[in-house]
Amino acid sequence: MQTLSKQECIALIKKQKCFHADVDNGAFTIKIEEYSPIICTAIHNGHQLRKELTKSFLLSQTERLYEEDPYTVDLVSSFPIVLTGNDSRFEYDLNRPKTLSTYFKTAWNKQVWEKPLTTSQRAKSHEKHQAFYDILEALVEVIESLYRNAIVFDVHSYNYQRIEADTPTFNIGTAQIDIERWGNVIERFEKELNKIELPNLETRAACNEVFQGRGYLITHINSHFDNTLVIPVEAKKVFMDEVSGELYPLVLEELKAGFKESIGETTAFFMRRYGKKKSFSKADVLSSTITPEVIKLDKKLYALCKDIETLNFINPVNIAAEKKKFFGRKATVTPEFQYKQLNISPYLFREQLYKLPIEDIDDAGIQQLYRHVVDNLATKIDMLTTIGTDEFLYNSLKYYGQPSHRDIANAKFLLHAPDIQSELNPTRIDADGAVAYFKQQAADWAMECKIETSTKIVAKAMVNNSKKQLLINKSATFSDVELRAFAHHELGIHMFTTLSARAQPLKVFSLGLVGNTHTQEGLAIFSEYCSGNLTLNRLKSLALRVIAVHLMLEQNNFLKTYQTLVNDYDLGQEQAFTITTRVYRGGGFTKDHLYLRGFIDIVTMAENGEPIEDLLVGKTGLLDLPVISEMIARGMLQKSAPLFELKVGKENTIIDYLIRGVHV
Repeated sequence: MQTLSKQECIALIKKQKCFHADVDNGAFTIKIEEYSPIICTAIHNGHQLRKELTKSFLLSQTERLYEEDPYTVDLVSSFPIVLTGNDSRFEYDLNRPKTLSTYFKTAWNKQVWEKPLTTSQRAKSHEKHQAFYDILEALVEVIESLYRNAIVFDVHSYNYQRIEADTPTFNIGTAQIDIERWGNVIERFEKELNKIELPNLETRAACNEVFQGRGYLITHINSHFDNTLVIPVEAKKVFMDEVSGELYPLVLEELKAGFKESIGETTAFFMRRYGKKKSFSKADVLSSTITPEVIKLDKKLYALCKDIETLNFINPVNIAAEKKKFFGRKATVTPEFQYKQLNISPYLFREQLYKLPIEDIDDAGIQQLYRHVVDNLATKIDMLTTIGTDEFLYNSLKYYGQPSHRDIANAKFLLHAPDIQSELNPTRIDADGAVAYFKQQAADWAMECKIETSTKIVAKAMVNNSKKQLLINKSATFSDVELRAFAHHELGIHMFTTLSARAQPLKVFSLGLVGNTHTQEGLAIFSEYCSGNLTLNRLKSLALRVIAVHLMLEQNNFLKTYQTLVNDYDLGQEQAFTITTRVYRGGGFTKDHLYLRGFIDIVTMAENGEPIEDLLVGKTGLLDLPVISEMIARGMLQKSAPLFELKVGKENTIIDYLIRGVHV
């Protein structure tokens, strides 16, 4: 961060330059990432006191903090223009006129100074007060010239325990607002604040119940500008212990996200009515720049986690030999799978993972996305370090979950459907023929990737993301329709999102967001469906995977599950072995139930008109889809146009009937 004088800041503002600087020896901070129509202020956030004043200052640190508004800058840090007061309001109060900004001797019925401040001491404080408002004026003047109108959110917090009456979580002060002119914006802001949800807390927004908004900041702007709306808002100190100052981080995190949403939506509403453009969204309010803090964190995260790909470690290295032994002994001996050794220290990994400076990210949504990823990776490393042990199943359940009653019911519904005659005896194509087909398809889609056979995978085909490689099981055979389906599944989605992720400025989309298995597999099956290549046999194979996971959890016996699939579900020995191996590898791998669930969820989203194409920017998940869509709209991510239309089809009446019959 720079250190600039008032004059230097004003000069940069007049040239519409972006900067982040401490001003006047750190008296306040100004951040301009982009010249947006919104300015946020947290003028009572600070706790600093000039060294020469400390000798005569009588209040304790706790007493001082009690009347200050700590963490209010966090509530607005997502926005591109923020002014933050770093000095304590006891030195000078930016929400009072300059001549009244320094307390003579007492404040809030407490003696502040042992003796009154001297004229010289007051003059230094008044100079900082003046600098703040000179810069704010220059900023508002530029914003009005760019957008015609500007909006300022003047954010504070308040102590509520001393108030006997029920008080709102958010109080908007409207005493100095022209309600006839701006009333619809205030109504919208109150409505948006009422949507905020906080952990274990009821929330309510109101106007003028606790404070009326009679502070100097709005007075000053109103006296100098006619086209700028200032909204003073107070947040109840539910995010901290107001007496001790102890922070409640989970509440603050949700509050920060809620303020981003409510202020962003209110500003977009304001600009559509009073700005130069009638088309204005929340994304237009926010910066399009990825901050250095995000890029630095992203690089560290990728360097730490780039080699942790689950399937590299979960696929048995001796599967071919164990399969041969299994059938050689007429399916009477449980396979003894061996696995690639993990070349990572789980203890060091977790330590480094949780040391990543996520708190340095200002944007609430992006910060939450990275928090989700870090927590997910910690669970993932727990799973990988227990491969082949009794603990693996527990960790797989933590990471992937287990089939719900709905999942099992959907699987059984699909398995009851009578076979389609045309699918029973298709012509088979071997692995080498499949490789040739996929290479041609990749060329047609202009995809640069490797395609080759492998004896070390369980599935018929698998994309290795880190190597941009499509592996084909050496012993697999395919029908014509399966080849087309696998092309749309493996190349059209998995390889496509691998390549899309590499084109993004953030590497986290290559690592994978929370729920990316559910989402990516759902998209991949959906692409088979959209291309007209989803068969009943394929749907039944997805259903059988759900059943197999369920059986594994109930039976915990490889041979018993294998025999159940053969005897109760009429599976051939090869298919039964493959499905059983999939769910027992590692010690109990529950991932396979997510294919069917993911497909149903993606179909539902598509039918509801949700932005599923935004999921193609990389290895994404539904949990963070709102943030992903926002980042695309802000120009932070490169939107990836699909290779083919992802749209619910209605060509195969049997398949369509079955899909409509499953429960969401």
